[in-house]
Amino acid sequence: MPRNQIPTGASKDDIKTREKIICDFYRSWYAKHTDKKVFNIHLKDFINVRFVSITETKRHAAKSYFSTLAVLQLDSILATAKQYGRPHKPKTGVNNQRDFSSMIEMHCNLYGIGKVKMIVGVKHKTKEKVQYCVTVIQA
Repeated sequence: MPRNQIPTGASKDDIKTREKIICDFYRSWYAKHTDKKVFNIHLKDFINVRFVSITETKRHAAKSYFSTLAVLQLDSILATAKQYGRPHKPKTGVNNQRDFSSMIEMHCNLYGIGKVKMIVGVKHKTKEKVQYCVTVIQA
């Protein structure tokens, strides 16, 4: 989607439009990636995209024009983001994090957007890595 078709404002309508853009993007991403995962060169493991990836990213990234732009480059983020710091415990009381034993913060830089933060959850039993959320931390 061209940048000029993504609203830049902070109104409720702008956020709703960006939420729709993110949902539509994930729908088409799912159609192209039937295995729903991308290999991350730094973790040397696959990062999976699941329903929680869509709901959390939509909820957070839609609040910002640049975060919405970043989501549209999901393949690059999944493949090249580097771990930042040590994994930490999931937040207590956050229902969407209850399936994870730890959360990994990862960063990458996207040209024209800035520094992107991706949170990856590690499943309790399977140790499967799941993209939890994508947002821009520096535009």
